[in-house]
Amino acid sequence: MFLWFIGTSIAIVRFVFQDPRFDYRLLIVGSALPLADGIFGGAGVMHTLVFALVLLALVMLTTSRRGRLRPLLLGLPIGVLLHLVVDGAWTDTELLWWPVTGFDLAGIPFPETSRGWWWVPMELVGLGLLVWVWRASGLSRPAARHRFWYTGQLFGGR
Repeated sequence: MFLWFIGTSIAIVRFVFQDPRFDYRLLIVGSALPLADGIFGGAGVMHTLVFALVLLALVMLTTSRRGRLRPLLLGLPIGVLLHLVVDGAWTDTELLWWPVTGFDLAGIPFPETSRGWWWVPMELVGLGLLVWVWRASGLSRPAARHRFWYTGQLFGGR
């Protein structure tokens, strides 16, 4: 499961922030980052609220309020938070609220693999959203791809 997280995160940010200058590059990375927990065989720290909040705090504390780096880096914790929402990690109290509910994450199922065959329609929805992003952003044009590659902007902007 990969496209579901990227497609839904882009769509949610597009409709919530409605900012044509938003940089989607690190949002995409953040929305897929918790999948790295799967390397270790199950749900882990990247599927917790603490992980997302620590990322957010690091960005806020280490960047200037008026600088150009903060808007870029904010996409990472926003992407991780959206992953937790669209993954349904919030339905597992032990996982989401770790370490408040205890330090042991062993035995907590990996949310992406615990839903059975439902990942197939979810991936198709994610693919559909990415096709919409491609068309709405005009990414078939080289200039639009160039704008995304260098600015992270998808839906217009400066």
